[in-house]
Amino acid sequence: MQTNSLNILAGKAASSSKPALSPHRAEAITNGLLIDVTVIAVEAGFMIPVALTRAAWDEMVAWTEQDSRRQIAQDMASRLWNVLWVLRCHSQVKRDKPIYELPFEVHSLPRDMKSRRPQATWLKAVIQPGDAGEAVITIMLPRED
Repeated sequence: MQTNSLNILAGKAASSSKPALSPHRAEAITNGLLIDVTVIAVEAGFMIPVALTRAAWDEMVAWTEQDSRRQIAQDMASRLWNVLWVLRCHSQVKRDKPIYELPFEVHSLPRDMKSRRPQATWLKAVIQPGDAGEAVITIMLPRED
């Protein structure tokens, strides 16, 4: 039987055998270790809280006017939407069993003061229990836990 991953990502959190990334998600958001993007994620079709790690945010979303002057004009809202929309599209692929970690590839302009063409970057989305046991999604770089 195949399942729709978006339903899995929007459903129950991973079992207690899969540890949460942070024992206190709210604290990590307050301290800037996680960036809460739930409001925009809901617009993209997600039904549960979504956050990016600081490293994923810095690599895939962060963009300044100075970056636009040096490279190509962009804004953080569009870069964030790109990440969320690609994840949503990847999460809708039918799979044989539920998943709690989903790698996905996003093409974006690197923030390197010289690139003019998008490059592929792998991210992963992990569904896990939040502070109160509710399902939450965290988007991170592949090397992060």
